[in-house]
Amino acid sequence: MKTGSFSFQDLLISVPKWIFRSTSQKMHFHEDEHTIYIYPAYVVPFFRYLRDHTNSQFKLLVDMTAVDYPAEKNRFEIVYNLLSVQFNARLRVKTLVNEVTPVASLVDIFQSAGWLEREIWDMFGVFFSNHPDLRRILTDYGFEGHPLRKDFPMTGYIEFRYDDGEKRVIAEPLELTQDFRFFEFSSPWELLDRSHGSGKNL
Repeated sequence: MKTGSFSFQDLLISVPKWIFRSTSQKMHFHEDEHTIYIYPAYVVPFFRYLRDHTNSQFKLLVDMTAVDYPAEKNRFEIVYNLLSVQFNARLRVKTLVNEVTPVASLVDIFQSAGWLEREIWDMFGVFFSNHPDLRRILTDYGFEGHPLRKDFPMTGYIEFRYDDGEKRVIAEPLELTQDFRFFEFSSPWELLDRSHGSGKNL
């Protein structure tokens, strides 16, 4: 498959050791979207190659996110979306890590990775080594846990709110009334009289 003078097949041939050898997780092509799986140890050299090589020119890291598969050995799938303006081509790169394996930061290659990596760290708990300022970005500084992990509890025991009197965010025990814990699963439409075949509800 080619877009302009950029060949995705040539990319597989150029850096074979950085890409998964598994045939099921090597490269996918679906509706003009290419996906390549790489080893986490080669994140930095692979993205530097994509950015600087004459035949790729992926200068923009458009987006970056993660997906959590708790049942898998490497539960976190880090997803990078790249754009090459030179060849009008898009590429999705993925790598798999577990809870304790760090991923090298791409801040030195793409400045846009700074906040995106902080968001993944905050929401999923994936650590990015060599990040210049890896702090929480969406939750409070005293927050414990990572909200988008699928093992994170939906209802906790404390809540955070801004106290106008103290002019700061405070933590206090969470209180839920019984009304919020009661769920009615019956459908209101079942109460309508459908015994008459006229189509009108009496």
